Amino acid sequence: MEAPKNFPFPFVPYGIQTDFMRNLYEAIEDEKIGIFESPTGTGKSMSIICGALKWLQDNDKRIRGILEEGTAVTETNDDVPTKATDVSEEPDWITEFVQKQEQKNEEKEMRDVAKKLQSRDKKMKRILDGIQRDSFDEPSKKKMKYVKGMLKQDETLQLMEEAKRELENRDKNQTGAGDNDSVGNDTEIVLDEYYSDDENEKKIDDGEDEDSCVQKIYYCSRTHSQLTQFIREVQKSPYSQTSNDDSNFFVTVVPLASRQSLCINESVRRLSSVQQMNERCLDMQKNVTKEKDEDKENENKKKKSKSTCPFKTTSNVNDLSDKILGKVQDIEEIVKSGKEITACPYYATRQAIPLAQLIVVPYQTLLHESTRKASGIKLKDSVIIVDEAHNLVDTISNIHSIEVTCAQVLRAHSQLTQYSQKFSKRLKAKNLMYVKQILFILRKLMSVMGISQSATGILDDHKSIRGNENTSSGIQRKGQIQTTLMTIHNFLFKASLDNINLYNVLRYCERSMISRKLNGFVEKYENSGSVLKQGSSSLTKFLSNAKKVQGTEQNTTDINSDSMQPAMRSPLMHIENFLSSLTSMNADGRIALTTLKHQNGQTLNQSDVKEIASIKFLLLNPAAHFKDVVNECRSLIVAGGTMQPSSSFVNQLLAPLGVPSTKIFEFSCGHVIDKDQLLPLVVCSGTSGTQFEFTFEKRMNFKLIDELGRTLCNLCNVVPGGIVCFFPSYDYEKIVHTRWNETEILKRISLKKKIFREPKKTSQVDQILNEYSTCIMRTKSGNDKITGSLLLSVVGGKMSEGINFSDDLGRCVVMVGLPYPNLYSAELKEKMAYLDANMPRVGTKSAGQSYYENLCMKAVNQSIGRAIRHRNDHACIVLADHRYAKMNIKSELPSWISDKLQVADRFGIAFGAVRKFFMDKKTASR
Repeated sequence: MEAPKNFPFPFVPYGIQTDFMRNLYEAIEDEKIGIFESPTGTGKSMSIICGALKWLQDNDKRIRGILEEGTAVTETNDDVPTKATDVSEEPDWITEFVQKQEQKNEEKEMRDVAKKLQSRDKKMKRILDGIQRDSFDEPSKKKMKYVKGMLKQDETLQLMEEAKRELENRDKNQTGAGDNDSVGNDTEIVLDEYYSDDENEKKIDDGEDEDSCVQKIYYCSRTHSQLTQFIREVQKSPYSQTSNDDSNFFVTVVPLASRQSLCINESVRRLSSVQQMNERCLDMQKNVTKEKDEDKENENKKKKSKSTCPFKTTSNVNDLSDKILGKVQDIEEIVKSGKEITACPYYATRQAIPLAQLIVVPYQTLLHESTRKASGIKLKDSVIIVDEAHNLVDTISNIHSIEVTCAQVLRAHSQLTQYSQKFSKRLKAKNLMYVKQILFILRKLMSVMGISQSATGILDDHKSIRGNENTSSGIQRKGQIQTTLMTIHNFLFKASLDNINLYNVLRYCERSMISRKLNGFVEKYENSGSVLKQGSSSLTKFLSNAKKVQGTEQNTTDINSDSMQPAMRSPLMHIENFLSSLTSMNADGRIALTTLKHQNGQTLNQSDVKEIASIKFLLLNPAAHFKDVVNECRSLIVAGGTMQPSSSFVNQLLAPLGVPSTKIFEFSCGHVIDKDQLLPLVVCSGTSGTQFEFTFEKRMNFKLIDELGRTLCNLCNVVPGGIVCFFPSYDYEKIVHTRWNETEILKRISLKKKIFREPKKTSQVDQILNEYSTCIMRTKSGNDKITGSLLLSVVGGKMSEGINFSDDLGRCVVMVGLPYPNLYSAELKEKMAYLDANMPRVGTKSAGQSYYENLCMKAVNQSIGRAIRHRNDHACIVLADHRYAKMNIKSELPSWISDKLQVADRFGIAFGAVRKFFMDKKTASR
């Protein structure tokens, strides 16, 4: 199909939007991999929606036309073969047989597709009829009364059960009950018998989905807010049910998210981590609880079946699934609907996948194979659109890199040891064998991290996992932290795990669900506080210390850290994921082993080792995990506001997979703003002529820092509204802020701009942004000496991506230096070495050097892209470093910036240009 000249659009599109949609349409139709760049503020999301959904609509019409034509031909002429077969060298009877057989097969495929389409049409008609009758919009008062009563009753029963358990536990403690008292209640957490290691055993043949004929488009982006914004754009488009003029076609949309976003069961939502929420939800689906018979002498236990989650009822989930398909809704709207009809949004969205045409998912769900399969996502012949794809290569690497700490391994070993001791008489031989193998693996991991064999006796004593405050701060630590990088094979040899069949162990873990069983075991006995006599390694000791560990870990976490995670109740599943990474190809990854090194022959403190030691798998070849996505989909579209330079995406993800250059299509459009709305400048020196060169070696050059401060003071005098100044790192921002405070430069700046600093904690970002914007809005009247705000921010921080500094919030963006990553990082060195060895040179540069420079320029492009956010916006961009003038900067920047870029050798030239730019804007606005 040829791309149409006009596309349905909610308003008259810009020319660049029409070009974007036409090229997107052709890329999908020609089954190509498209790299699309459209600056933020140019309506990229709506262009993606209308371009992709127009193709979807035309493709739907084409398939139905072919089906109708094929059915007519079949009915009128049964003897005409549907496909010519080159069998000229075969006898006539063989040729005739082959042709008839091919005709039968194609007719059968045609009928199957027709049946599936008819089935889908009937289901969608039923769903739409229900929506039109408002059968789901307002739940009846009777139903709501029942729901409230059910929830109240469930809460009452829960309180009664808790009271009953407390009484039973008190009686046990008084009588000194032994292990056998609770044996009958442990069926759910005891491992089932494991029979075979055969790969083909217990394989489930999913078969062909009855709705597999539905052409699907998968749209994925980085954050929950970006996905929500995209769905709201779909609601505004001509393809939503409410706004579509063509009643024969509207898109069915399903947004997918984690239980953390979709669960409406408060008993699950109040858990502190996604892992705990997942495990609790899966446990609640067992629908079987056991209670003791009143007659203690009776060994038989009564089983009582009940629904443990009031929201996962088949009829209600079906109703919510239909409602999701019948009307485009974002996650918040689906959650609200789920609460109204007491249906689980998490399972309703997954149930709606087969009939959905547009599925909106976060990166993790689409790019991680196991998560993708668990969500029911099938990529075969689908169209995949990856938005905000400027960091796609590193995102894939980060998703598949995993780190385990010594504390986690210790905890898993202790838990599994207690588990095997308690149920040793009830586990079959094969279970015991694998449990012992897992314990052996855990011990080897501890050993390679530096836990000596003499410390085996304290493996169950978790009091010292994090050490005391002095140890935690490094004051009394003996030994030097070192990180060693090695191949997967070398690590397996070093850890003495080269003779273990990890594939069999992982298959056992998956089929036996041992991590879930272990989690249930910890949860049950941690809550019950049972006293079981196990000698020196008693379960009581383990359980009491486990609670102390969680409290200790949380208290010693860096308060500025953004990754504050509660301690895992059972970290075995996390360790399983790490073991799975050890089955990767040897060349695709590296193991980073962090340990303490002996100094002066001193004996290492085991508490220090437990605190510091860790093992991390680093994925060096992201193409290995991107292969299925590229091979299975019909077309792949990667889009972003700043996709330049795109060479890293092509060289690291596509070239290793053998994708020919003829299949790759690149499109880049300019901005919708006029030339006089943007002033990009390279400023080579400051007010006194000191050359700007913010390298790592000169980071403590106070003369350079003072020169930057004076330059910023001058800019604050002529720039209205807000100025956002980006520094290469938090550390350098702190150094500069401290120096400016000592030299009273901050005091001079504050006469014109109120100063704000980017926080490290995500929870504080909204507060700072609100205060920053409030100050600008308050000073907009011009009655105050303060003319706005100055925000000291960090490249790659909380405000360099996803934050809109539109209009007065970002009239000027200042980039201090070139934000190159730390070249002394062991991980970065290994990545560059891998690229040099496996990737071709990029022009005159090695693959590693090109990757290093691309990381810097992608960070620059993301930061300066915060300025212009819509058609009527205007801003100034200042690149403060003379190196920008020497490098081929125009090829590294987006065209809409590079075409207007000016180089100012002296600050006076730059200052004059900035002052004239804003004076002209002020005059034009009058």
